[in-house]
Order: sequence, then C-alpha cells, then structure tokens
Amino acid sequence: MAGEINEGSVPPYYREVYEAIRCRTDERVQVEVFQRLLDRTDLQKAALGQIAEHVDSTGGFLSKLSLYKALALIALAQQGKQPSPKLLENCIQELPKPQLGEPKDLGTLRMQATPDDPLTVAHSLDKLLVRDCVQVELIPEKKGLFLKHVEYQVTSQHHKISVYRRYSDFDVFHELLVQRFAYRMVPALPPKRMLKGVLTSISEREFIEGRRRALGRFLNLVARHPFSSDDELVKIFLAFNGSDVQIKLRDAYKRMGDEFITNRIATQAKEYLPTDIQNQFSASRELIRNIHNSFQKLRDRAEKMAERSKENATDLLMFGRELSTLGSDASSIPPLASSQSTWATLRKSLKGLSVEFALLSDKAAQQGRREEDDVVDKLNFFLDLLQSYRDLCERHEKGVLHEHQKALQKYSVMKRQMMSATAQSKEQVSVEQLESRIVQQENAIQTMELRNYFSLFCLHQETQLIFTYLPMTYHILGAFVKSQVRGHTEMGAVWNDLQPKLGFLFSNNGIQPPY
Repeated sequence: MAGEINEGSVPPYYREVYEAIRCRTDERVQVEVFQRLLDRTDLQKAALGQIAEHVDSTGGFLSKLSLYKALALIALAQQGKQPSPKLLENCIQELPKPQLGEPKDLGTLRMQATPDDPLTVAHSLDKLLVRDCVQVELIPEKKGLFLKHVEYQVTSQHHKISVYRRYSDFDVFHELLVQRFAYRMVPALPPKRMLKGVLTSISEREFIEGRRRALGRFLNLVARHPFSSDDELVKIFLAFNGSDVQIKLRDAYKRMGDEFITNRIATQAKEYLPTDIQNQFSASRELIRNIHNSFQKLRDRAEKMAERSKENATDLLMFGRELSTLGSDASSIPPLASSQSTWATLRKSLKGLSVEFALLSDKAAQQGRREEDDVVDKLNFFLDLLQSYRDLCERHEKGVLHEHQKALQKYSVMKRQMMSATAQSKEQVSVEQLESRIVQQENAIQTMELRNYFSLFCLHQETQLIFTYLPMTYHILGAFVKSQVRGHTEMGAVWNDLQPKLGFLFSNNGIQPPY
C-alpha cells in the first residue's frame, strides 16, 4: 500500500483513538495534540522522529488516515521494529494495536490549552485574583422617620473609582446578572434582613457587618470571573456614579439580552464539547459536592475557633478586673490574722496585674479578628463560589434541560394530532394551521437544543474555574497557620513578661513562687 491505509481495514481501537483526540470543528487532528500522543508512548527520540517523518501534517493538522498510519507506526516501534511504511505493507490485513491506554482517557490531550480551543479556560489562580479587588465599606447610617437605611461605598481597584450603593441596587444587579449569565456561576446575595424582633442591637450590628462581608465576596467573585467581569452590567455597577444606577442596569440588559445571544460561538458549542461531556459533568459535580461539604465543616470549625478567641478575650479581661477588685478592697485585716498575714500588702499588688490581663485580652481579641478576616472570610469566599456552582448545576437541569424535554413532549403531541387530522381528512385550513404550529415548535426545539449545548459548554468552563480556584486551599491554610503563630507569639510574650512580675510580688511578700 506504499504507506497508505484503507479506512475500511482499521481496527475499532484506531477509530476510538481518533474520536477521542480529533478537533470538534472538523475531522482533523492538531499537530500539538498528536505530539502529546507521541509523548505518551515513551519511545526513543529516534523512533519518534521516524514516525513524524512518515506522517503528513500539512498546515499543522493530520488527516484521519494520517493518524491511522501514525498509530500503526507507533505500534511497530513499540514492538521493537523499524517504524517504516515499507514494513507497514506487510500487515495491511491486520494492523497492529499501539499501547496508548484507554481511548476515553486520551480526550484530555485534546482538552489541554491550544490556541483555537475556546472551551479551555487558560487562567491561573493568581491571574484571577488580580483581575480586580473590590472593597465594600459601610457609610454612616441615614435615618428616616422609622427605618435605618444602610449604604455601602464600593471601591474597585480595576476601575479606580468609588461609588455608593444601596442593598436594592445589589438586588437588581444580581437579578440581571442571573438573566444575562444564566449558564454561568453567579454567587447568591446575602439576605436583606433578619426576622423582626429576633435581633438585639448587638446582633443587628453583627448581621449588618456579616452582610457587608458577604456583599464584598459577591462583588469580588463577579469582578474576577473571566467571562462576566468585562460585561457592561459589571462596569455600570462598579463605575457608574449617577443616581439612577438601577435604570441604567435595566436598560443595558434590554439592549444586550442573555449571553447566548451575544456569544460568538454559542450556536457552535456542540462542536467543541468532548464526546463524554455528560459523564465528565456527573463526575465533576459529585466531586465538587464532596469538596463543598468538607469546606463547610472546615468553615464551621474556624468560626468556632474565632468565637473562642473572642470569648477568651472577654474572660481574660474579666479575670483582670476581678484581680483589680480584690486589690482595691480596703477592708481591714482582723487582728487574729494581722500579725502573720501578708495579705494586706499582697492584695495591693494584685490591682496592678489587671493591666497585663487587659493587654492579654486585647491580644486575644486581635487573634479572633485575624481568624475571622484571614481564615473564616477566605473559607466563606470559596464556599460562595462552590455554592454558586451547585446552583448553576440545578439551573441547568431545572431550566434549559427541563424546558427542552417539555418542548419535545409538546412536539410529540402535535405530531400525533397532525397524523390524526390527516388520516381523518379534516379541513385543509385546520391541517395547515397545525403544520404551521409544528414548524414553530421545531424551531423552538432547535433553539433549545442549541441552548442546551451552550449550557453544557459553559458548565464545562465553570467546572474548570472551580478547579482553578482549588489551590486557594493553600492560601487558607497558610493564613490559618500564620494567624496562629502570630497570636501565640504575641500572647506568649505577654505571659512571659508577667511571670517575673509575679515572682517579684511573691518574693517581696515573703512567699516562695510556685514555679
């Protein structure tokens, strides 16, 4: 065959490898993907060079038959034979099988970043984190006749501007984001208010502070998302300084519509999807669900540690105050104990110890704040991201997928009606109306199918984003260890300063220190 292979003679394994690594936009295989396939063979450089020499890769691509020829040459080389077309002529009837592993596992070769692969998200965690940093701060309360209105100052480093927003502005922004990016992760907003009459003034302040933190996490996730951060809605919310931001946002959405309308490859999404996309989606969803559950438990433990640090601060402060109360007691010592007792002088010394315990209390309080800011908030940031992924999966299944299935059922009913009407020779006008409705339904189904594939396309990208964010685990652990080291070091220094002071007090009163 002079090095040429007849497609009808190739083994099923060859076809499976081809389907796993070919482009989704045409029937060719990229040279970069083929090179990665060669790297898996562990063959010597000389053999790889010979294989590449005998394979046509015009224009940076291999045809289907060129790949089949390459697979046969790889198999010969793995058998210790010379990978040459002449030797290949001897096994035309039964081409040898190369050792490349399971074909389904080779799909990852194609999924690696390539210049024309729009499915792949080529962003590192560091690049995502520096896209923007948004600060959300409370501004002084504006009091109406009956209600307190909370406003926020929103400052974007990327847009280099501060704007003022009410919670209702966030609410409209979130509503439009979900409509505009229905197939992307959109973090949830924190609740606007708690149940009336449940909160004390202290817990109300804590609720408002918790909501401020959550709004900051929401904006940072949106402003760092590679597919929504440059959208006009985001730019308006972060940079528009007018008073009618909600009208501005709604007008912008009316002009643009959802992402399916504006994305240039939305209608071709199916061509880029791997053949086992549903299996990949199911496996990733289960893995991310387990990760989410574990991180929730980590967050709960971190919150308890931060709360214990605050409680420790309160206990240390009260301990010092009780010592001060003892030291301030001016009661006279009974005559029966006054001749031998050192309590009169010792209790005066106790009052001075309250200063050290106040300092210890301050250090414990700082530790609690660090644990909240550096550990708990980072865990909540990641949890907000994971929850938005789970919400997206539900939107996919209950939204476009469910609507598609309903449309197919409706189409089936209409087809049966059409067949029945034709069989019973009903009026021509009635049949034509039914035909027109069927055509409309077919168009609707086609659009829904395209949206379903685009939804899967986006889901695949959002899954990649989750895995891009997973190294945040190291950031969180690093912050946790750093906060503990600093906290224990600072408190240890105060305790160490207190020890000799106690020794001096004991010795001055003729008491042997217990250490």
